[in-house]
Amino acid sequence: MIKIEKATLQSAKLLAKISVASFLPAHGHSAPKKDIDSYISNNFNEKNFIEELSNSNFQYYIIYYKGEVAGYSKIVFNSENEIVADKNITLMSRLYLLKEFYGLNLGKEFFNFNVELAKKNNQKGIWLAVWVENAKAISFYKKMGFKKVGDYDFRISETHSNPNHILYLEF
Repeated sequence: MIKIEKATLQSAKLLAKISVASFLPAHGHSAPKKDIDSYISNNFNEKNFIEELSNSNFQYYIIYYKGEVAGYSKIVFNSENEIVADKNITLMSRLYLLKEFYGLNLGKEFFNFNVELAKKNNQKGIWLAVWVENAKAISFYKKMGFKKVGDYDFRISETHSNPNHILYLEF
């Protein structure tokens, strides 16, 4: 059984924990350890999540599978991108699943939930950035209909950036 719930301020600690556990398998080898550790400490802490959960521009949702937390998503409505001509588009900043929940079609279910949410909020599409070496994610997003529209350097630390593709799905 799959359940998706909107995250609340009380979810901040859980989101921080899930972030680290889901980020490391996909990106932990993308930069030197000190840079990854710095990125995690600066971005996946409870304080940051409390700030973002307090801001109505950020929409966080948690997915559960058979009563267990399986991952979370973060979307931002009306988040334009200079590469995408459309206005009223959603940034899918994160769609994170814990590794033990891979292969259960949860990503597809969760993705579709976020698409429907964006459509209900009069968005014209979804864009995202994905690391060029994250073949699993790129394959997933292409299956979901995304097209590559540009490139972006994702800053991990002051001294390290990872090349990313900008992908866009027009509704």
